[in-house]
Amino acid sequence: MITLYGTPKSRALRVSWLLEELGIEWQFHFIDFAKGDNKTEAFLALNPSGKLPVLTDGDFVLTESAAIMRYLAEKYGEGLWLPKAGTYASGLHERWVSFVITELEQPLWSMGKHRFALPKELRLQSMHAVAKWEFDKAAAIAEQWIPQNGFVCGEQPTIADILLTQTLGWALGFEQQLPPKLSAYRDRVKQRPALLAAIDKSESAANSA
Repeated sequence: MITLYGTPKSRALRVSWLLEELGIEWQFHFIDFAKGDNKTEAFLALNPSGKLPVLTDGDFVLTESAAIMRYLAEKYGEGLWLPKAGTYASGLHERWVSFVITELEQPLWSMGKHRFALPKELRLQSMHAVAKWEFDKAAAIAEQWIPQNGFVCGEQPTIADILLTQTLGWALGFEQQLPPKLSAYRDRVKQRPALLAAIDKSESAANSA
C-alpha cells in the first residue's frame, strides 16, 4: 500500500494529484503541524527534516516531491507522465522541472517563510519585495516558453505540468499576478478530474483527523 504523508495545501498535493492520475490505490496520512505531528519520533524516522511530503511504498520511504513524482511515474506510469529518455522532449521536460523548483517556486517559498514559516524574529518584511521581483522575472521567462495550447511538452501531460500548475496556484495564493499565457495554461490544466479528486481525498482525511 502506498501512503502519502502531508497536508492538503502543501507540496504533497502535487504527489496526490499524480497518484490520482495514475489510478493506483493509495491513502493519505494527514500531518498536523499545529499538533507537532512532524516532530514526532515516528515521523522524524521517515524524514529527519520534519518536512513534507513523504511517501511510503511498502517498506520503501522517499522524500522530496519531484523525486517522489519521478519514482511514481517510472514505476506506475506505463510509459506516460515522463517523455522517453534521451529525446528532445525529455530534455525540455527536465528543464521545466528544474526551472519550476529552483526559479519559479523559490521566491514564493521565500514569501511563505517570511510570512509564517520562520520564527517571527527572523522574518524580514523587505523580503517580500525581493521575492516578488524574483518571481516576476521567472514568470516572464516561463511566459515565453509556455505553449498556447496543450501541455509543456506537447499533447500529453507530464509531471512538469503538475509541478508548474500547482506552483502557479501558490503564486495566486500569494497574490501574485500571472502573465496571460501562464494564466490561461493554469486555468485549463487545473480542471483535470484527478486534481479535484486529490484535493477532496486529502481534505477529507484532514477534516476527519
